[in-house]
Amino acid sequence: MRLSIKMYLIIFISASVILYQYHLSNAWLISQTSTQDFRVLNAKNSEKIRNVTTPFNASSISNTNTSYPNTTALCFQPKNKDIDLPPLYIITPTYRRPEQLAELTRLSHTLMLVKNIFWVVIEDAVRKTQLVTELLEKTGLKYEHLIAPMPEQYKKKKKGPKPRGVSNRNRGLKWIRDNAKNGVLYFADDDNTYDLQLFDEIRYTKRVSMFPVGLITKLGVSSPIVKNGVFSGFYDGWMAGRKFPVDMAGFAVSVRFLLKRPKALMPFKPGFEEDGFLKSLEPFEPQDIELLASNCTKILVWHTQTKKNEPSQPLDFAKYNNTNLVMLKQILV
Repeated sequence: MRLSIKMYLIIFISASVILYQYHLSNAWLISQTSTQDFRVLNAKNSEKIRNVTTPFNASSISNTNTSYPNTTALCFQPKNKDIDLPPLYIITPTYRRPEQLAELTRLSHTLMLVKNIFWVVIEDAVRKTQLVTELLEKTGLKYEHLIAPMPEQYKKKKKGPKPRGVSNRNRGLKWIRDNAKNGVLYFADDDNTYDLQLFDEIRYTKRVSMFPVGLITKLGVSSPIVKNGVFSGFYDGWMAGRKFPVDMAGFAVSVRFLLKRPKALMPFKPGFEEDGFLKSLEPFEPQDIELLASNCTKILVWHTQTKKNEPSQPLDFAKYNNTNLVMLKQILV
């Protein structure tokens, strides 16, 4: 019996409805599965993030001054493996001058990129500069802010250079002896420029490591001389009969090595500060130097020295009182 056209039409419509419902069902299942997968994936990723980084608690850092307003930034504690790195103690002498805040700001932004670091900043002053204190607190770095004025007998000296930075650095060495047990110390002046690789290399110093310093004296560089992979002397624009003719930025010292030499200090002798300090680390000879920066073939620190600026002129209060310039002048020297 032949089916009528009407029956064919009914069968076609019924099949179409069944197929349409089938596709709707599949689409709903895929949607539910994708949503569930996404939720699971999102939860896993969130858990990973919580495991890797935890919020940084600024109140856990014990600083000398805690009066600075709360300007909490988004920062994270390092991973556990970073905490296990040998600590670096960066000793920076400084003094009040027009360039001070600018140079400390630049150096602080470098140090903020270095793991497991402690910054010891010592001012040549009778009291701490509030602006320096505020800068240190804003960095989020672990730090100590100290003062160590130059002794009067050297400050009153009228002829010849003065032993700048010596009282600061010796105060920093005392702090290291009182507070550190291991790690590495490095004298980082605020007018230098540092490659981050330098801090990675000096971190594992066993005794005293050395490396080239660029942009210094007419020779352009101060460095140990390495021949056939072995130390063979020094290259410096001012030898002056020094046993260790190196720049202050050109060496790092193991804290444990220093602690075994309680009499090691920097002398108040302009031009011979580095030499005197390194000789006070005896027994220690030039042949004992640990050569870094690819056997002293790379420059990772430069003695850039910011251009010296004249003190800012006094503000005309009759003209500019009750303006922002009053506050700006308080920042400038």
